[in-house]
Amino acid sequence: MDSAANKQTVTRFNIEVIQQGRREAFEALMAPDFVNWSAPPQARGAEGMWNTFENVLRPALSDLKVVIHEQLCEGDKVTTRKSITGVHSGSLMGIEPTGRAVSIDAIDIVRVTDGQYREHWGVNNLAAVVGALRIPPSPDRSGT
Repeated sequence: MDSAANKQTVTRFNIEVIQQGRREAFEALMAPDFVNWSAPPQARGAEGMWNTFENVLRPALSDLKVVIHEQLCEGDKVTTRKSITGVHSGSLMGIEPTGRAVSIDAIDIVRVTDGQYREHWGVNNLAAVVGALRIPPSPDRSGT
């Protein structure tokens, strides 16, 4: 596949799987031998990734959206800089809903072959977002 097709595969995953929670898209886009190198060893397969989106992020964030800021492709690897946004309306890693807007920034590298995810490496600021949600908001002192 060419660079444009590989980028489209990654875009489709971000919109249809992460944002929309479509299991059939997930199954179509994941290679049987997929490895998520950013996950703990026991969760490196495809189901570990599905669990993160379907059982951690989606229940915690209403109005979840994925915004792709930039994509670069070299060979079979697509690098994506993105934000996952939403409103903290459900429990997130033990933190009860705050009603606050959140933005999780991430950079992913995905190896795509034959239109499927084969490998994933990524970094994100989820730990910082969770830490910020633990801090009570300061009162509005603007008078408005």
